Amino acid sequence: MSALLIVGHGTRDEDGAEEFRRFVSRVETRAVERGTADAVAGGFIELSPPPLKDAVAGLVGAGHRNLTAVPLILLAAGHAKGDIPAALAREQERHPGLRTTYARPLGPHPVILDLLRRRLQETLTASAAAARADAVLLVGRGTTDPDANADLYRAARLLWETTRDLGVRQVEAAFVSLAEPSVPAGLDRLRALGAERVVVLPFFLFPGVLPTRIHGQVHDWTAANPGLAATVAGVIGDCDELADLVVERYLEADGRGGAPAGMNCDACVYRIALPGFEARVGQEQRPHDHPDDPAHAHGHSHSHPHHHHDHPQPHEQRHSTAADLYPEVRSATETRPSSPVGPPPPAMGRSDAYGN
Repeated sequence: MSALLIVGHGTRDEDGAEEFRRFVSRVETRAVERGTADAVAGGFIELSPPPLKDAVAGLVGAGHRNLTAVPLILLAAGHAKGDIPAALAREQERHPGLRTTYARPLGPHPVILDLLRRRLQETLTASAAAARADAVLLVGRGTTDPDANADLYRAARLLWETTRDLGVRQVEAAFVSLAEPSVPAGLDRLRALGAERVVVLPFFLFPGVLPTRIHGQVHDWTAANPGLAATVAGVIGDCDELADLVVERYLEADGRGGAPAGMNCDACVYRIALPGFEARVGQEQRPHDHPDDPAHAHGHSHSHPHHHHDHPQPHEQRHSTAADLYPEVRSATETRPSSPVGPPPPAMGRSDAYGN
């Protein structure tokens, strides 16, 4: 049995960072009490304490030499494909003999979709204006990775397929940063399609700078467009269902899940020369510089950590799409989808209404 390492990106929003830390404690309580894992720790790759190096050092100091890292990431873009694997490679250099297994990001898993529906239902119930909502704008972080951006559209479609009973006629996707359509562009589209009352649903786990930015963008848009009312729902939030999904990802990567299946690389910009993204193939990856981790960052050639790799020495990295990074990072597997169990979690985040 390996120890469970939960890896977050980090945020300048202290409420969001604190919610991550509470969430790690929730996962630890549930996993240890059930005998699923004998140790759980969590850390950030940048911006927030604790840094990943401290979480790894604590596990190694307690005698754990096999770690399974679960990226607490919804859209598998550069953080999941490059930054976190690079950070894990650095930890292996710090701790000779350490073995890491890298699990899949959370993605548009049925549990995530169910929690999004719950946040939507809470908003419909809490706001008189939202109660008659006829459209949803699902807003993700936005990346420069077309494969990851496409996952948001997949989530939007799955959400529409499963919320029509709530009277929602359409679900559109938008991004709060880096990618188009923007939040204002998404609202423009819904208005052009005839929507009158919209619930803006953040595709985010915890509070942070970008979820707060969504509120500001919606407020500004509705102030200039009084004919459409928009209500911003809360983020997914720290809850038992999300914790159990992290444990599920851990178990499948640890070889205790269901039917194995590898990560989908068919449209990965680091492996496939997609038109306009050819320069990204084999691009060198470097771990983020965490303010509490002054180590000199080194790069490694990119290949997904669910393949076997040979890890070259620092500063002798090469660009490659072959499975040649480091053998200690083993493959993650996929288990059958699971559904949330138990009573609905408490309302998380904040819902705000704007416009009519």
